[in-house]
Amino acid sequence: MDELIIKGEKAKKASYVLANMSSAQKDNALRKMAELLVKEQSRILEANALDIQKAEDKGIKGALIDRLTLNEKRIAGMADGLLQITALPDPVGEVVSMWKRPNGLQIGQKRVPIGVVGMIYEARPNVTVDAAGLCIKSGNAVILRGGSEAINSNKAIISVINAALAETGMPEGTVQLIEDTGRETAARMMKLNEYIDVLIPRGGEGLIKSVVQNSTIPVIQTGTGNCHVYVDGDADLDMAERIVINAKTSRPGVCNAMETLLVDTAVAEKFLPKALKALQDLKVEIRGCEKTRAVYSDCVPAVEEDWDKEYLDYILAVKVVEGIDEAIEHINRHGTKHSEAIITNNYSKAQRFLNEIDAAAVYVNASTRFTDGGEFGFGAEIGISNQKLHARGPVGLRELTTIKYIIYGDGQIR
Repeated sequence: MDELIIKGEKAKKASYVLANMSSAQKDNALRKMAELLVKEQSRILEANALDIQKAEDKGIKGALIDRLTLNEKRIAGMADGLLQITALPDPVGEVVSMWKRPNGLQIGQKRVPIGVVGMIYEARPNVTVDAAGLCIKSGNAVILRGGSEAINSNKAIISVINAALAETGMPEGTVQLIEDTGRETAARMMKLNEYIDVLIPRGGEGLIKSVVQNSTIPVIQTGTGNCHVYVDGDADLDMAERIVINAKTSRPGVCNAMETLLVDTAVAEKFLPKALKALQDLKVEIRGCEKTRAVYSDCVPAVEEDWDKEYLDYILAVKVVEGIDEAIEHINRHGTKHSEAIITNNYSKAQRFLNEIDAAAVYVNASTRFTDGGEFGFGAEIGISNQKLHARGPVGLRELTTIKYIIYGDGQIR
């Protein structure tokens, strides 16, 4: 038997045990995971250093290195995320609704785990911890297949997680890592219907497209983030500048970072020179439309492809638009249905933006960087879904469950 089949069988067997474990048992495992992550952080950081060196040797740099990098603060954040999950209500076992039929049958909907979650993701080792924590709390087994860039980090993290699970009596196969990072193994994992109940891709456009097109397992599609901020003519421009700088530069290599800035022509001459200079001082390359370059010449001419680009880097496309109608039309044409924001003090325009923008998360006067499970109060998230079926936005505990019908009778026949 190969690695996929062995781990698939273990995960399926574990999923039946996990589905019936108490909240206290699951929370105890998460607390032990958090404790050991901090206790064993030196081992994890040593492994992470190997991955970083390998990436740098390949010429990878900038925001992509940042996504791969772990440090004591980030490990502490991962551990804290697990503790936050323990504080959340356990969705498993919740009776969502119950009704009585004229024949006396009582029919209810009860929330239950999905079963075995498969995840294929790229160079973000923190995802390993988030996915494990959320799956355990929601009563699911999980099979993880990370990218080759983070294989040493992921192996170290999984070793720590499994030590915690063994110590707290969780079933073998609860959390497993596919250590073969070859494309052929990933392709075969996409066909593992016998063992995996849902597959979640998390990474770049190429990875997500490959999984959606090739998987025979149902997919929760997490999205690339071509996110926009629109500065309206009725915006507080000081607020707008703060939000724009945060949305682009706080962590440019993540999916909720702003990639395109839209500015109403009514405030372009006043807003753009100061805001774009501030962004350039923070090493952001500006790619501007003709109207942008007319008021701020120190930028690269934007081309049509820029409006569809998820840079994940210190690059920003900037376009001057003729008011909210053009802004909404541009976002709905070029956006990836992830996170979009309007900066305005006009209530009617804010409501139009909220109603007419087709995206998982739509903001008024706030940075797109808040589209995150932790920031939404979910403790963590397994990805940001930009699809419309079952799960949309941060995929947390409830999104990792499904329902079953439970029916009580007293001898009814049909």
